[in-house]
Amino acid sequence: MHNFYTIGLVGGGQMGEALIRGMIHSGLTAAGNIMVVEPDTERAAHLEREYGVRPLADAAALAASCPVLILAVKPQIMDKVLGAYRKHLTGDHLVISIAAGIPIRTLEKGLGSDKRIVRVMPNTPALVLAGASALSPNSRATAADMATVRRIFSAVGMCVEVSEPLLDAVTGLSGSGPGYVFMFIEALIDGGVLAGLPRDTAEKLVLQTVYGAAKLAIESGEPAAVLKGRVTSPGGTTITGLQVLEESGFRGAIMTAVEAAADKSRELGQ
Repeated sequence: MHNFYTIGLVGGGQMGEALIRGMIHSGLTAAGNIMVVEPDTERAAHLEREYGVRPLADAAALAASCPVLILAVKPQIMDKVLGAYRKHLTGDHLVISIAAGIPIRTLEKGLGSDKRIVRVMPNTPALVLAGASALSPNSRATAADMATVRRIFSAVGMCVEVSEPLLDAVTGLSGSGPGYVFMFIEALIDGGVLAGLPRDTAEKLVLQTVYGAAKLAIESGEPAAVLKGRVTSPGGTTITGLQVLEESGFRGAIMTAVEAAADKSRELGQ
């Protein structure tokens, strides 16, 4: 679906760039329909050169050109950004925020409670168009707005809709989850080395194994427990390894990590 909207990005950092790449790559909109306000001139030049998007000077120019705005800035500068955009936005704008830990009430306070706002929690695999994003609308956002946001974030992976109080759980799970997976990958590689494999060989095998297991789970649609049962033959190697993980409290540790990260997210959002 081409040229369905002119989209303005406030901030052209890593996640902003991932969204640009995804929107163009999926054919959602043409590069010329994406505008960016990025104060770092080198960064802005890179985005223009690499993708053909249009850098604009300021809030007034972006708001005048784009009915859909994506706030892709660090949470620390959000107050300043909201202040700069407030006077330029109307009821015709849809505002999407991907800033972690900034609640809808803060966005409404900064932009006006009459604004259509959707808060999104993406994760870093969006950089390779394999992200997991959760979307949460405010009371003014329409069904059409949500369809727009779903299309944008489906361009960089998959997305689900949740009520805003659940975004802390999403942050602890899929937001922080890549960190847990990278630690698991690192540990598996070390395990391969401990068992005698050269490190580069162990790394290749582990990365493909983790990728393959996730792909199999997605494409087969079968529960993880069923898939686990299939690799676990009686008295075999896998069940022996699983017993060690169970005795080490592996499952409980992962659950507690997600819960702790969700609690931290809640605390940061206060």
